[in-house]
Amino acid sequence: MPEPTSLIFVVDDEASVRAAICNLLESVGLRSEVFASTEDFLNASRPEVPSCLVLDVKLPGMSGLEFQEVLRKSNVQIPIIFITAHGDVPTVKRAMKAGAVEFLTKPFKKKDLLAAIHQSLERDRARRDEETAISELSSRFGSLSAREREVMELVTAGLLNKQIAGQLGLSEVTVKLHRRHIMEKMQAASLVELVRMFDRLKPRIRS
Repeated sequence: MPEPTSLIFVVDDEASVRAAICNLLESVGLRSEVFASTEDFLNASRPEVPSCLVLDVKLPGMSGLEFQEVLRKSNVQIPIIFITAHGDVPTVKRAMKAGAVEFLTKPFKKKDLLAAIHQSLERDRARRDEETAISELSSRFGSLSAREREVMELVTAGLLNKQIAGQLGLSEVTVKLHRRHIMEKMQAASLVELVRMFDRLKPRIRS
């Protein structure tokens, strides 16, 4: 069976709730996997596709909010939609402050859940696309020599060839050659594009 284009995970200790959400998602062409506990979810394999998690707040043992923190600390970046029969303002604030996409009180409207799911999938899809793009840029940056990386940083900082040459103790001809190699290896069509690439790479380069 081919991998799904997206997948919604549902964690709720009530079988009726799991079944209802699963049937709703199936009726609109969305695939889901349901779990009775957070432990079952953690132990399951998850395909690398846009996903989101519909998570009950009150669960046996670890609460949904506690599980949200566990996922954050484990760097599991999956958008979360909380559902609960007992919502209160402090709980909602805590969940949303920690990055939840939505907080729905049972019984919620089907259209509200579907809207939150589509929003979550778009968020996760955008995150995955960005990670893929950054990974590709990192690979290109990794192909640069140590000297080319030095030149790239100075070029993107706005220094002229003459200034770069003086700072690095090189000739202008050598700097121009490095610049050409940098543009080719980074696949940058212009200096503006190179600057944007370097800005996106900075968090990884300097971490």
